[in-house]
Amino acid sequence: MPQQSLKERTARGLLWGGFSNGLQQLLGLLFGVILARKLSQEDYGMIGMLAIFSAIAACMQEGGFIAALNRKKEVTQRDYNAVFWMSILTSVGFYLLFFFTAPLIARFYGEPRLTALARYSFLSFLFVSLSIAPRAYIFRNMMVRQSSIIALVSMALSGIVGIVMAYQGYAYWGLATQNIVFTLSVSILNFWFSGWRPTFLLHNKTEDSKWFDLRPIRELIGFSSRLIVTNILTAANTNILSVILGRHYQASQVGDFTQANKWNTMGHSLITNMLYSVAQPVLTKTDDDRERQKQVFRKLLRFTALVSFPLMFGLALVAEEFIVILITEKWLASAQLLRWLCIAGAWLPVSYLFSNLLISRGHSSTYMWCTLSFLAAQLLAVSLCVPYGIERMVQAYACLNILWVGIWFVFAHGEIGLKLKEAVSDIAPYILLATAIVLATHFATQSITNLYVSIIVKVLLVAIVYCLALWLLGSTIFKEAIQFITKRK
Repeated sequence: MPQQSLKERTARGLLWGGFSNGLQQLLGLLFGVILARKLSQEDYGMIGMLAIFSAIAACMQEGGFIAALNRKKEVTQRDYNAVFWMSILTSVGFYLLFFFTAPLIARFYGEPRLTALARYSFLSFLFVSLSIAPRAYIFRNMMVRQSSIIALVSMALSGIVGIVMAYQGYAYWGLATQNIVFTLSVSILNFWFSGWRPTFLLHNKTEDSKWFDLRPIRELIGFSSRLIVTNILTAANTNILSVILGRHYQASQVGDFTQANKWNTMGHSLITNMLYSVAQPVLTKTDDDRERQKQVFRKLLRFTALVSFPLMFGLALVAEEFIVILITEKWLASAQLLRWLCIAGAWLPVSYLFSNLLISRGHSSTYMWCTLSFLAAQLLAVSLCVPYGIERMVQAYACLNILWVGIWFVFAHGEIGLKLKEAVSDIAPYILLATAIVLATHFATQSITNLYVSIIVKVLLVAIVYCLALWLLGSTIFKEAIQFITKRK
């Protein structure tokens, strides 16, 4: 594929991803505010305790097949068909497993109500599996616009259902139903937009497109099996704090953390979801030219740093005003947790980009072992902090996430020859500029007592000064982004 064509598709993907995720965050903000004002910390705590099980099951269902199909040079109907039916079989097996072990989950947390809630919530496993094959088709073909529409419509439908049920008094059942509706909507819309359909005709063995055959899974499983393990470890990394908190603290305290983590996730996922649609496909397409792949990676790294650090540090700056204004003072305990989570969240898109580089080069085993090591280190660090309270646990989590970026860099150096000086030059200007502007804004606005005035002034100051500084300093990636957006308009 010509350089200009690849560059154009990457830029278009980032633009659509940014636009889509911006709208998703606005929808998430709207629904999150309404639900948080209506529901209690305990309601969110109940759902938070089950999050890790849903995440792990989703990883097993996807099975790394989306990435495996993306790496394959030629993909046929038989490949997609095999992935579809394998996902269905896996999801049924996992639902039955978790259905019968739900009482054990409830006993682990000391919360009997979790048995029925778990059995209901885990119905989403069955719906998620339906979307794996059509999602793989959309992902491989970089159909970012269609993917954006799917996410937006699904979020809108599920959010409305969640709000209606909350106001009808269904409490945490409404949150569980919201997730089920979301997964069902995603599955239906993926089929609609991809145009792909599964087949199940056993008698016609002469046509690959009409033969139910799981043999293609053998070709994919070598690569995807390591991704399965890695994705499970990633899910465990993301949800380990909720598990430990649920074990040692009350449901209301888990709810405070769940609320803080939700807003933090909304922030950093704005960047990671933009990258998701383009990073791995683009890096895979340049896999045969190491120097070109390095150039593409560095440009993506600069773009990630450009957006991630001011966004997440800015959210940390206004955490208290954000929480109190939007979801009232009953969630004030979440504000300090949100600050620390945002500091870690600023680095998560960077780690995500590094991990996608390893996957694009076919080194899923390296990705797996690195993630396993991170989980072990995180589990140890967080467990040691249990006696010192939730905030210390979150601080340990944040510090470890930042330090682990260095581990990812070591592997990137081995893969594409990325030098430390190059990585620092790509990231440092944006993190230093964002840190300086956020700190200066913090001290300059300390005298403002009105929460509404405070958050407006802080957001405007950080945004205006940051953009102005980038323009005056001649940031190439910033000017390219502006030029591309204005050209599109």
